[in-house]
Amino acid sequence: MGLFDVHAHLTHPKLLPKVDALLDNARAAGVSTIISNGLNPADNERVRALAARSDLVQPAYGFYPVDTVLAEMVRRNIDYPRDDEPVEAAEGIAWVRKNASDGIAVGEIGLDGYWVPEELWQQQEDAFRELVAIALEVDKPIIIHTRKREAHCFEVLKEMGATRVNWHCFGGRGKLARRIAERGHYLRMPANARKNAGFTRMVQTLPKERVLLETDCPYLSPDRSVDNEPAFVRGTAEFFAESWGTSLEAVTAQLSSNFRELFRAEP
Repeated sequence: MGLFDVHAHLTHPKLLPKVDALLDNARAAGVSTIISNGLNPADNERVRALAARSDLVQPAYGFYPVDTVLAEMVRRNIDYPRDDEPVEAAEGIAWVRKNASDGIAVGEIGLDGYWVPEELWQQQEDAFRELVAIALEVDKPIIIHTRKREAHCFEVLKEMGATRVNWHCFGGRGKLARRIAERGHYLRMPANARKNAGFTRMVQTLPKERVLLETDCPYLSPDRSVDNEPAFVRGTAEFFAESWGTSLEAVTAQLSSNFRELFRAEP
């Protein structure tokens, strides 16, 4: 039993050069598992390499929603900040299909209506459906990223029969969050939950059996002057304890049970 981070980007250019120190910090904070999420084939390979050399890191192989249509966005001169060169949707999906069984989850995948223009939404959804189908075929949980398209993403997942789902960085309405939890999906709480009214409300109202911890590091730091890192999940767990009126040990036990239920692995 230990704390965990179900959504980290340890291969981000800001973090990878100092990743060994971050892993040491995480261990010192009581973190026993970090799921590093891949964004595209190149990033998935970096995640694979990191997981191979650290027993603290579990790989999740994904194809970021924007990346699934990024090649087309480039062709149309639609601006988007990126670290890796774009790949065609078929190439990214093929990578996940070949390697999905080797990861702890498929993710992050989903629908993004913030960066992606509406004329590419169907193309993005087609890729998303293929990726969900792959996760179902290999019986892996799905880690979802969705922005501005939460309700439709939920409908697609219901239609396809996906039940082992974790919603990363959920920014939709509280009513939809409760429907997602009622469906048996999980929602994670980030390290800045204490400072965000929407996340605070979810901590207070969602079933204890349907929440998890994440950082999305280097993003969503509780202190905007520093990069987020996996060690910061301890502060979120302490916030759970305060909100639930219980001990950190009881919170850790509940969240560890949630992790085991979704990932079928020890945290």
